[in-house]
Amino acid sequence: MKPQDFLFVILFAVLLILRRPRLLVFAGLGCLLLAIPLFAGWIFFTAERLTWYAAAFFLTFIVLSLVRGRKVQ
Repeated sequence: MKPQDFLFVILFAVLLILRRPRLLVFAGLGCLLLAIPLFAGWIFFTAERLTWYAAAFFLTFIVLSLVRGRKVQ
């Protein structure tokens, strides 16, 4: 497991425990912002991983938003 994978798992777990969808969006955007200079520097492996992490954050945001929206009050 590479260091960026380890940090992703820790950050993802913390954000899931907090259950704040807005933070998931910010984490996804942060991953994409970090990936841009890596793509420009031809560091494709790490940049590609960061885009996958961003997709995971966005997908989790969508799932949490749908689950929250379905609760009957």
